[in-house]
Amino acid sequence: MRDKHHYQQKFERIAEQTLFPLLEEATQAFVHKQACDYRFTLQELRLVTEYANDLKMWGGDQIDAMWPSMLHNTEDARQQKKLLMKHIDLQWQQRRRQPNRYSANNKQRQLPIKVEVSVARKEKLGLGFCPVASPKTRCCNLLTLDAVDNCGYGCSYCSIQSFFTGNEVTFDSHFGDKLKRIPIDPEKTYHIGTGQSSDSLMWGNSHGVLDAVLQFAGDHPNVILELKTKSANIAHLLKSELPPNLICSWSLNPQTIIDNEEHGSASLQKRLDAASQLAAKGVIIGFHFHPMIHYQQWRKDYAGIIRQIQQRFTPRQVAMISLGTLTFIKPVIKKIRRHGFSSKILKMPTVEADGKLSYPDEIKLEMFSHAWKSFSGEWREQVFFYLCMENQRLWEPVFGYSYATNDAFEQAMKSSYLRKIEGCKNKKNSSTTEHTEQTEKETI
Repeated sequence: MRDKHHYQQKFERIAEQTLFPLLEEATQAFVHKQACDYRFTLQELRLVTEYANDLKMWGGDQIDAMWPSMLHNTEDARQQKKLLMKHIDLQWQQRRRQPNRYSANNKQRQLPIKVEVSVARKEKLGLGFCPVASPKTRCCNLLTLDAVDNCGYGCSYCSIQSFFTGNEVTFDSHFGDKLKRIPIDPEKTYHIGTGQSSDSLMWGNSHGVLDAVLQFAGDHPNVILELKTKSANIAHLLKSELPPNLICSWSLNPQTIIDNEEHGSASLQKRLDAASQLAAKGVIIGFHFHPMIHYQQWRKDYAGIIRQIQQRFTPRQVAMISLGTLTFIKPVIKKIRRHGFSSKILKMPTVEADGKLSYPDEIKLEMFSHAWKSFSGEWREQVFFYLCMENQRLWEPVFGYSYATNDAFEQAMKSSYLRKIEGCKNKKNSSTTEHTEQTEKETI
């Protein structure tokens, strides 16, 4: 009796260090009873509560469904507990490896997290290398510009949530002034993106953020400025004079994934419509299949998006197609679990991949090769394809080529983008000349 009372006190102390407080009442009661019966350590309780929380997020079984009806009878309590933990781990692994099935009728678009927007003066301008770059993966050496801190969308897998604390989205009150003071070498080509710390377009021109970056690109023609987005908020761009060195790119996923995992973002069709409108205005565009997500209908759904792209756009209009998939660091996994909203994003087979957790290579190769082969030869020849944040060993099997170093990759990318920009300039100049000549003829 004394031992039981002593463990109860210990349980109350260690439970607060786990996901136990986030579990539903009935699940808490079950886990509490099992913890007392088996005298779970902190690590064992943490594992069990993570499993219980995962099952709740996945919308499937409860934790008691993984519990054995009986175990091999032994008088050794430690051995009994060891058998139990091995059993429930096996049950969890089996469920995690099953291909995800998403409801086709899930139209819930609410944000799972409420954000608060504020304006503050930052000490420094957030300009640096891609925050998720790794020496273990082939990287394009992208420079990232923190136009806004934190994202207003609620994508379940997003790594941005590990960069910032809380749900506050912050605009820098002196962002434009700081941009003007960036030392840009006119003899060097820069590739700068604004979609790594927040979505590039969802905020529109709030607090003058788009005007500032457009002015920056216009002042520095040797800067390739990429605005990456899941938004369709292009109203300000449509009415603005846009520099030719601007690239607008969209992260694309099937509507099933958008509905279930990319909360609050624009629908697939709205993203493609926005891209079409800007392409018609002469803006160079791009598409990122990143992250590609493995689920029951992935082949059909991704092929359908690629078919639409080839029907609606020409290779001349598109600068890049990138491919990549889910990669998690432990802080992101921890935050996803603590958010606790409905998501199957952690229900996937994972292996250690270059210091992170990701799909096994065989799944990656299957997805990337499927996407690559779904594009016609004309697209593969005229558009720059690359793997984003993936190990170089995957390039050759997917594309039939690879880059020996990150610098070689960077130079190839920039050269390809610059050719598209130059082509865009020539077309605009040609159109202007034709318009002028036609006007002169009509005047005569």
